[in-house]
Amino acid sequence: MTGKISIGVCGWGDHDDLYTQGVKPKEKLSVYASHFPIVELDSSFYAILPQKNYETWVQDTPDRFGFIVKPYQAMTGHQRGAEVQTTNREELFHRFEESIQPLVSAGKLKALLFQFPPWFDLQREHVNYVQWCVRSFADYPVAVEFRHRSWFAESYREKTLSLLRTIGAIHVVCDEPQVGSGCVPIVPEVTHQQLALVRFHGRNVAGWRDPGPNQNWREVRYLYKYSEAELAEWCPRIEQLAEKTKEVCVLFNNNSGGDAVGNAKRMMDLLDAHPEGLNPRQMELF
Repeated sequence: MTGKISIGVCGWGDHDDLYTQGVKPKEKLSVYASHFPIVELDSSFYAILPQKNYETWVQDTPDRFGFIVKPYQAMTGHQRGAEVQTTNREELFHRFEESIQPLVSAGKLKALLFQFPPWFDLQREHVNYVQWCVRSFADYPVAVEFRHRSWFAESYREKTLSLLRTIGAIHVVCDEPQVGSGCVPIVPEVTHQQLALVRFHGRNVAGWRDPGPNQNWREVRYLYKYSEAELAEWCPRIEQLAEKTKEVCVLFNNNSGGDAVGNAKRMMDLLDAHPEGLNPRQMELF
């Protein structure tokens, strides 16, 4: 039996082509949820959010909607020079866990996405930390995204996948520029029986390598529009992933130029992955 395929994008605030004139910021998630069944929540990466935020988002989305939530950046080692002290680590993780409980109670937490930074390379200390993170959230689906090539070097690829299977983590399959050590190759493998996660970061090689001294690196790095051929080449990969797990979640992160929504909707067509149970679509008269 083939698992279902759910497609969405990262965040819901900046996709102008989804929102007609007059849609207020507080209405955007509700409108977004009339187009897509899942979303990646990125604001949780920048702060541990109050529960009331999650309660509002639960109310704005239909019963079948799912959130892929990125844990706070101090939990994934992104704050260089501000390492989380071991004595405070448990408290930090507990605070984050408490914050997401409205999603958990509503059955809308699809996964926690632990995306580790490009300098988080393959070494014993980092292996131990990945194990600790997954163990700390043993009651939740945990996805792991590596961004250092060493994890998937030829001699370690199978060991990394075996590690993820052993600890019960979801391997994140990435499409991203192949530049230096701060990237990973396409590794279309499943490590969890319930869920696989695919993230499209674009293929802007120049922007990924060096966005320029006066550029916002996020705006440049994810500036890319996938072609029809590039999307089509992914269809058999995603279908093969769906044969090995109950659900594949596909997320487009290439929105610096507003291309994520269009690419995501085209991928829906190519895979015939049109969801049911969305919010009612607003009638557009003009």
